[in-house]
Amino acid sequence: MRVLHGRTSSTAIDHTITDTLLSESTEPTIRVWHPHRHVAFGPRDVRTDQYTQACDAAKELGYDIHERSVGGRAVAYTGTTICFVHVDAVADERSGLTDRYNRVVDRLWLALNAVGVNADRGEPDAAFCPGSHSLSATGKIVGVAQRIRRNAALTAGIIVPCDRAELIEVLEPVYTHLDIPFDPNAIGSVRRAGSSASPEEVRQAVEEALIAGNSINSPAVKRAHVSELDRDHG
Repeated sequence: MRVLHGRTSSTAIDHTITDTLLSESTEPTIRVWHPHRHVAFGPRDVRTDQYTQACDAAKELGYDIHERSVGGRAVAYTGTTICFVHVDAVADERSGLTDRYNRVVDRLWLALNAVGVNADRGEPDAAFCPGSHSLSATGKIVGVAQRIRRNAALTAGIIVPCDRAELIEVLEPVYTHLDIPFDPNAIGSVRRAGSSASPEEVRQAVEEALIAGNSINSPAVKRAHVSELDRDHG
């Protein structure tokens, strides 16, 4: 199992490396990090009539813009927000979808519990980047999605440790322009749920939980800094 640490020099390279992991990984790979400050828009967002206005609203607040080729609706990263990717090699892309979701969400639940948050599965109505595989505690804290290619599956998502007010500040105008239902109160955070854990402590708990979930089948952990991949894409 490979574990990647750190972040690259730019948002664009971060997303390129994620695509590369999905295309090339032949062993389980885990990466948990704090992305650069940006808003990632999905294909449906880009096709919206007021997409340009949504981008302008984010830029005015100091966010870079990234357009994903796949995925759901807009997601914002403040700089302390956590992103994770968990890549599995798969023999049959038509099977295992639900099992992978359940395994990763279970590990994330344990990570939140380790920092003092008792989360529930599901999310409130009008939550950011709505999806079926979320964890909530006084608002949505974790969102999870999955991408599958011929030989690999990537289960990835976002975790909100703090900066809830900043997320509301950017997502409220963005979702208004995109004409997506949005309830600011539906955004939660580890901090809002009563935990005093720092963003880095939450990141470490998530990484440890994901590693532990793979340790039986992949006892050897190979660690590397993502800058080694950054050089290949700079």
